[in-house]
Amino acid sequence: MGVRETLGVYLRGIAMGAADAVPGVSGGTIALLTGIYPRLIGAVTAVEPDRVLSVLGTPFPDRRSEGIAAFREMDGLFLAALGLGIASAVVTVSRVLEHAMEAYPAATFGGFFGLIGASAWLLRGQMRLDTRGRWAAGIAGFGVAFLLSGQAEGALGHALPVTFLAGAIAVTAMILPGVSGSLLLLLLGQYEYMVTQLRKFVDGLLALVSGNTTGLPAETATIVTFLAGGVFGLFTVSHAVKWALDRRRAETMTFLVALVVGALRAPVVQAGSELPAGWTNSSIVVFLVTGGVGAALVLAVERVAGRDALE
Repeated sequence: MGVRETLGVYLRGIAMGAADAVPGVSGGTIALLTGIYPRLIGAVTAVEPDRVLSVLGTPFPDRRSEGIAAFREMDGLFLAALGLGIASAVVTVSRVLEHAMEAYPAATFGGFFGLIGASAWLLRGQMRLDTRGRWAAGIAGFGVAFLLSGQAEGALGHALPVTFLAGAIAVTAMILPGVSGSLLLLLLGQYEYMVTQLRKFVDGLLALVSGNTTGLPAETATIVTFLAGGVFGLFTVSHAVKWALDRRRAETMTFLVALVVGALRAPVVQAGSELPAGWTNSSIVVFLVTGGVGAALVLAVERVAGRDALE
């Protein structure tokens, strides 16, 4: 890619990262909107474990040329530029959201509720309930999301294996227009935790670079583990999801849409736990108003992108 094309991919990554940082907004939809979705899917699914192992097993003198060939096959420069843009936006947006969740929980989680609800509404056409198997998929998706919402954090905690799992699952949202990686983190009870850890990690790096401290930030292990989970997810979970979409699209989409519907419980539970005085008439009004704003935002994006963006 030339410099101009690389910059364009980076800017698209920023747009995707800003969307992915917010539960209910899909980075995959932004990829469709900006015209890079087919290339993204091709690049992600080209990352094959066998290819990587083949390169690693090549004798050293030939490994460089094999590695360059594999990098090109996987559209590595495209993924690198896109990933850098996504990371830049996530770091920036997550800092704003962390403050918003602490200072304005009703408004923030109300906005999340609207974003998730509107996404579910737009995806409703992908749900099929015309066979027992599809009914089972829908019930399973809704049940999993509803039970996890508000319960997963206490059940799973924040140990490194959980962080690894969260990274592996969240990365699959890149190939699922309409389903947000942050939404999956919210369901797993890891969203607020990872936002806080990321902010502390970035602050620690800045302090290290400026000479105000020595040694890596304490959050390094968490961030590295999450990223490792994401890489693992690219090799495994994303391929499994693509396989399911290719062979059982109706059942898979029914499960995913039901998952989004069930996830509507998550921001309600999270807001209630963050409100000092619990739910009051004023906090309910704020929640509903910002929910309307969030829904309007998703509907506006869908109107610009066209319905094909969520299909």
